[in-house]
Amino acid sequence: MRTISRRRLLGGAAAAVSVAMVATAPAALAHAAPGAESVPPPATNAPLRLRLPVPTGPYAVAATELHLVDHDRPDPWVAAKRRELMVTVWYPARPAARGPLAPYLPPLAAQLYGENLAGMLGIPAGQVDWAGFATHARTGAPARVGHRGHPVVLYSPGGDRNRAEGTVLVEELVSRGYVVVTMDHTYEAPVVEFPGGRLATQRLSDLEPVALSRLLIHTRVQDTRFVLDQLAVLARGGNPDAGGRRLPDGLGAALDLSRAGMFGHSAGGFTTAEAMLADRRLDAGADLDGSMAYSTTELGEVAVRGLDRPFLLMGTGLVGGRPYTHLDAPDWRAFWANSPGWKRDLYVPDGQHFTFTDHQLLLPQLDAAFPLPEGLVASLIGTVDPGRIIASQRAYLSAFFDQHLRRRPRALLDSPSPRHPDVTFVR
Repeated sequence: MRTISRRRLLGGAAAAVSVAMVATAPAALAHAAPGAESVPPPATNAPLRLRLPVPTGPYAVAATELHLVDHDRPDPWVAAKRRELMVTVWYPARPAARGPLAPYLPPLAAQLYGENLAGMLGIPAGQVDWAGFATHARTGAPARVGHRGHPVVLYSPGGDRNRAEGTVLVEELVSRGYVVVTMDHTYEAPVVEFPGGRLATQRLSDLEPVALSRLLIHTRVQDTRFVLDQLAVLARGGNPDAGGRRLPDGLGAALDLSRAGMFGHSAGGFTTAEAMLADRRLDAGADLDGSMAYSTTELGEVAVRGLDRPFLLMGTGLVGGRPYTHLDAPDWRAFWANSPGWKRDLYVPDGQHFTFTDHQLLLPQLDAAFPLPEGLVASLIGTVDPGRIIASQRAYLSAFFDQHLRRRPRALLDSPSPRHPDVTFVR
């Protein structure tokens, strides 16, 4: 499997250390995104407190976790276990929502991420306050229901990655009136924390790369369909949480599953396309820099068959010295040719693979406080202006789902915009 394909499918990075940076989220300092807070280097004995940009929509953001168990499906990675997942349901909250801010990562997972990061990058232990790294979501606040509920969007992270890495885009969508459900793919993600502090660490099968990739994507698609099933239970007034934990008031009624979409980064983008092929409950999807091939010679089923529903491609980086677009990448080219549905292909010339994750905003914070190896940051997020490209991603992703889930046409999707100079319209 070619390097770029492997990277986009499984989330491997341009530098070896990035594999460990599963939670490395960086926020821009010199060019902060709208609402972002600049963070100076930590004072002596004061750990660095990371920050995310404030979402720009009119609604307060809230979140709650669900522990889901699929009693009908054995886990593909661990024999004799039923498949179980952790997901976070992010939703618009009622005005003046109260409650503690949800952490970026659960406490034990945060500790492991921090230790891993410190060891790989040479950052002194205890110098980043991972436990205090918070989102803008109020934990368990009552949901804003509205007259018909909110469109639902699922998020799948890159291969070997954690669901937290899409938080910046997720919070933005929620602030604009979407319910977003982020999924961890257990035993593929480096660590998943379950209720009571139980941890599930990565345990992928020892298969040859193409077979492993096939099983990984197949498992992710099954995870996605199961989550949709459990959200239907929730929308009907049930409680799908395996422990029967109390749900926020109004949560089920806030979901309008008749308007459902999905997006993902890297392998999560591939998962999105394949899940749409397998399940017509998903009305629209977006692939953020994810290959649709298992190898240079084996395309994914969705690339061969295409989709008849709206799909957004957003690419960056180079393949063999050429841009990763449907004009240059064989997998995207096949998908484009075989898909009769609405589609758009956008390209970020100065970005890199992790431009489409929270790394784009968080890595500069770490680099400012603890200078990272020369060239590492650029290899992961490119040289694009961090605040400006995050604003562009927020705008295009929101416009895409507005147009195709809410039936609100968005001119932003029709042609290049001077407000977003880092984004090239391929077609």
